[in-house]
Amino acid sequence: MHRLLVLYNEPKDPAHFRKYYVETHVPLANTIPGAKNAHYSFDAKRLGPGEAPYFCIFEADFDSEAALMSALGSKEGQAVAGDIPNYASGGVTMVHFPVK
Repeated sequence: MHRLLVLYNEPKDPAHFRKYYVETHVPLANTIPGAKNAHYSFDAKRLGPGEAPYFCIFEADFDSEAALMSALGSKEGQAVAGDIPNYASGGVTMVHFPVK
């Protein structure tokens, strides 16, 4: 199993981010081929004191790294990547890793 983790910083307009993300981006992301167990949250909490450093977190699992890369390179994957600037004004970090 291979996981994609997307970490969104606080956007300039949180209300726009939430509405656009839920109504437009998530349905678009759900078209990516091969994605399994995709989830997101606006409620990440730091285990210690202080606020969590991320506004939103998304994760999706794929059968393998090759499956993830194929999905990201697909027309659906390219559409999802191209949509990010429409709502993620605070920046985004994307990482991927094998799940053991």
